[in-house]
Amino acid sequence: MDDLILANFAKHITLDPAETEYVRSLLQQKQVKKNSVLLKSGEVCRCIYFVVKGCLRLYNTDEAGKAHIISFSPENWWAVDIASFYSQTPAIYTIDALEDTTVFWLRLDTLEMLYEKIPKFERFFRILTQNGFILYQRRMTAALSLRAEERYAQFQRRYPGLEQRIAQKHIASYLGITPVFLSMLRKKLLPAAGLPANEIHKL
Repeated sequence: MDDLILANFAKHITLDPAETEYVRSLLQQKQVKKNSVLLKSGEVCRCIYFVVKGCLRLYNTDEAGKAHIISFSPENWWAVDIASFYSQTPAIYTIDALEDTTVFWLRLDTLEMLYEKIPKFERFFRILTQNGFILYQRRMTAALSLRAEERYAQFQRRYPGLEQRIAQKHIASYLGITPVFLSMLRKKLLPAAGLPANEIHKL
C-alpha cells in the first residue's frame, strides 16, 4: 500500500533501507468515505494528505455559498491548505472526498521530526511546495487569460481520465464556468476528437 508514496518520494530524494523503514513508521493511513470532509474552512489544517486511491478536492466557498474548486488530488497527488498547515492558523479552504479515498497523512509535528531525522525530506517538501506554487500561478494565469476551451484542455492534460470519475458540476466549478456551458463545450469539442455522439453523455 505504501509503494505509491515511496515512489513519489523517490522522484526527488533517495532513501536507504533504514530511512525507508523510519518514514514508514511515521505514515498514518486513513479511509475516507465519499463526501466526507477532511478539513473545513475556519479550522486549522493539522495534516498534509497523500492520495493512494480516490480523489480529494480543495475548494473555497464565497459569501453567496458558491464553491470555487482550486485543485483536485487524485492518486499520487498531495492535498493541503498550505498556509494554514505551516502557520497553524484557520484555513480558508475545505478539503473533502469526491470518491471513497485512501490517504496517507502526516501532522506538522511529525513532519518536523522527519526533517530532523532525515534532512533530505526538507528538500522533498521544498520541491513539492515549489511545484505547487508554480501550478497555482499557472492556474491563475489560465483563469485570467485563457478561453474556456483552452482551460478545459489544460484540465484534461493535468488530470488525465479524471473527468470520467467526477461530477460535471465539479469540473465546471474548477474551470469557472456553468455546468450547462461545460456540456455545450463538450458537445462542441468531442465530435472533433472522433467520439460518437452517443458516447458524449457518458463523460
